[in-house]
Amino acid sequence: MAGFPCGTTRRELVWEMGGGFAGTALAAMLQQDQAGAAGSGIGDGPLAARPTHFPVRAKACIFLMMNGAPSQVDTFDHKPALRRYAGKPLPPDREYINSGGRKVGFLTPEFRPFRPGGESGLMISDYFPNVREHADKLAVINSCHTDSHAHGSALVAMNTGKTFIGRPSLGAWCAYGMGTENQSLPGYVVILDKRGGPISGQPNWSSGFMSAAFQGTLFRPVGDPILDLRGPRWMTRAAQRSQLDLLAELNERHLRQRPGADDLAARVNSYELAFRMQSEAPEAVDLSEESETTQQMYGLGQQPTDEFGRNCLVARRLVERGVRFVQLYSGGGHLEETWDAHESIEKNHGRHGAEVDQPIAALLTDLEQRGMLDETLVVWGGEFGRMPFSEGQNAPGRNHNPYGFSMWLAGGGVRGGMTWGATDDFGFEAVQDRVHLHDLHATILHLLGFDHTRLTWQHQGREERLTDVFGNVVHGIIA
Repeated sequence: MAGFPCGTTRRELVWEMGGGFAGTALAAMLQQDQAGAAGSGIGDGPLAARPTHFPVRAKACIFLMMNGAPSQVDTFDHKPALRRYAGKPLPPDREYINSGGRKVGFLTPEFRPFRPGGESGLMISDYFPNVREHADKLAVINSCHTDSHAHGSALVAMNTGKTFIGRPSLGAWCAYGMGTENQSLPGYVVILDKRGGPISGQPNWSSGFMSAAFQGTLFRPVGDPILDLRGPRWMTRAAQRSQLDLLAELNERHLRQRPGADDLAARVNSYELAFRMQSEAPEAVDLSEESETTQQMYGLGQQPTDEFGRNCLVARRLVERGVRFVQLYSGGGHLEETWDAHESIEKNHGRHGAEVDQPIAALLTDLEQRGMLDETLVVWGGEFGRMPFSEGQNAPGRNHNPYGFSMWLAGGGVRGGMTWGATDDFGFEAVQDRVHLHDLHATILHLLGFDHTRLTWQHQGREERLTDVFGNVVHGIIA
């Protein structure tokens, strides 16, 4: 038989093509097996509770996202040098900075004083006087840095590990890894600010290339937690159950003929979850069951703490009922409706700090009193920080800063009353024990019981993970 230039005969070529088709089928089968292992078949339950890689204290995570980016030098990164150099420009060796095309002003000290908190003496500003009372619970990371100074891409990066959309979020990885202890509630819940969501929207809580079963479920901050959760008034629960049983039977037949149809399996499971949530979700967000003392502690019925206080209390009730990951947003929409303090740090942080300080402190108190703090990891932060200089001359605002900013963790096996890493004397750039967002994600996963290099999902022939090929666990903040 005639051969090809590469030395392969026609018969060998056809045989290798056949092997290629088999490989395609094998890849589909492997993907189906992986999805099945994750519980994405109709009968498996995609959110069935699963063991972690190693035993840990934390069973859930509450991520307090300060949308818009708080200023580290005005909250948790005390920089006395800013007072000595107030009114002066940033030193010449920092002229390489990218300020996003916005005006660069003069070094500006904190707008509210810092004071020591707890036995540790952790320095925390007067924007967070109530949180300061919990200083001995906090591990403050002052050396965070990220890859973008634009809100949209930086938020996506903080949530998914990459600045581009289409990847699974941190909460989705947690739901995939752990499942949930309550099959009548989602594994991953997101509660937005009533002023709006992050400007990059749904990709922040997406499941990306994973099964849709692991994406975040949006709970509304006011009214019914989920729109259209309840069925028509004229339909009984028994009739609804019969409809779902018939639909499941038809879809099961369809799936048997089309192996690997994960999207359909996830959708069927979402129908089942929604049916169960009709009775469970309203109870989970019914705060009338809480004592008056608890409601007052969170600031319910008071302004400006009522909304974020409600959301924090709902978060505690959700993790108490087995939800694995809850993300709360402070600030919605854009500019001054978020923590994006271009106009005035005092005006902006004074407003938003007053909204969240008491509720966050109450959440830490409440979790501790109920014996839940060791089992619940609490994370606080924004998508980046803010510059240590003013935005223009005689301007009280600050521009975006991805080079160095602060976040803190508490509970869930974290060492309290400590700081990790440092920015330079001005609070501009992380210079000591730098923590990239990949390192932060690796640490969060570690505290939840996962080796971030082993929590993977096969996608397009590659074992994908939240931290890509990066990430180091910050062991220094782990108890």
